Amino acid sequence: MRFSVIIPIFNRPDELRELLDSLTKQTVLPYEVLIIEDGSVNKSDGVVAEFAERLPVRYEFKPNSGQGFTRNYGFERATGDYLVIFDSDAIIPSHYFETVARCLAQNPLDAYGGPDAAHPNFTDIQKAISYSMTSPFTTGGIRGSKKNLGGTFHPRSFNMGLSRKVWETVGGYRISRMGEDIEFAIRIIENGFRTGLIPDAFIYHKRRTSFKQFFRQLQFFGRARINISRFYPAELKAVHWFPALFTAGLASVPIWAMVSPILFACAIGVFSVFSILVLVDATRKEKSLQVGMLSMVAAFVQLTGYGTGFVQEAIKRWREPRDFRETGVDVEYPS
Repeated sequence: MRFSVIIPIFNRPDELRELLDSLTKQTVLPYEVLIIEDGSVNKSDGVVAEFAERLPVRYEFKPNSGQGFTRNYGFERATGDYLVIFDSDAIIPSHYFETVARCLAQNPLDAYGGPDAAHPNFTDIQKAISYSMTSPFTTGGIRGSKKNLGGTFHPRSFNMGLSRKVWETVGGYRISRMGEDIEFAIRIIENGFRTGLIPDAFIYHKRRTSFKQFFRQLQFFGRARINISRFYPAELKAVHWFPALFTAGLASVPIWAMVSPILFACAIGVFSVFSILVLVDATRKEKSLQVGMLSMVAAFVQLTGYGTGFVQEAIKRWREPRDFRETGVDVEYPS
């Protein structure tokens, strides 16, 4: 099977170097690697040139249009049988393509997704963020489970593959940002294609390196969920409301302190139990009390970031209804 790897990038050459280096170490090399520079000022052509003799890598520069349309640009130029998408802030384990090829041979899928994990060399904050993004206490485990809560598995573009037939039938991304991968996955499924999770096809996803960056990223994710719900209302499930309710509950704690000591004590108790559960689980999984403590912070940052973005976009869409497929230019990639 010939894998074409497509990586959109915007002003992040240093991230790309680490990603390309990991691709040179694959036990099964990809057929081709396409680096699509999306109108960057800080270009990556020099980094790509460093790997020209070790990888079948091609570099393309295009005007800025956002990550969704930039992936489409790569799809149009790829020549492999299976199109694989990574974010630029990923590191790919050496067994990745060998694992995917074996799994697809045993269980053919039209499109697949893989989970993400924390690399041993990640900082403690990165490990805490990675834990929070995959924890059942913050996401319901939906990012690494075989099915979304209440639905079929939706591959996500940070680690996703699809057959050429899917691309030729579905046509790629219709929007360039604000939930573009969710919308794409929904259409793949609606066209009758088979999707699934390959648990062992994980990548190391660096995500953000500070809680401030993480908060901004999750605000964007919360906004994207409302954006998608305008076209697919059934995709807005109960679990997606949890961060907004969590945020509202946290914001109301000072009010309860003034209104009712009993309700205030109950609220403090609920958030304390939540914090302890995250601390114990993260410490156990990461084998580090430091990461466990940072994971408590990451959990609150994640839920309040997503919750505020969710509410912000809901209010905006109510006041200014318009077709969510209207797109603008990405100033910065959110993931």
